[in-house]
Amino acid sequence: MSEPTVPASVFKARCLALLDEVATTHRSLVVTKHGVPVARVVPIEHSTLGSGSVTLLADDDSDYFTAGTFDEDSWDADR
Repeated sequence: MSEPTVPASVFKARCLALLDEVATTHRSLVVTKHGVPVARVVPIEHSTLGSGSVTLLADDDSDYFTAGTFDEDSWDADR
């Protein structure tokens, strides 16, 4: 059985509902741009949550959000 697909523009508009669907159905979802698969949203298995570790690679990541590197308002899923 193939995975369901959704265009990036629809994913952007319905993101939270689609994430809930993935979590509820435990089925992956493929996001496409112009018909080409670009990402896969996969459900997380609850048994793996909190079982890993994280390594901090930078002393401070606050510059990432304050230096204009990431501008949430200009993000466009269809680019």
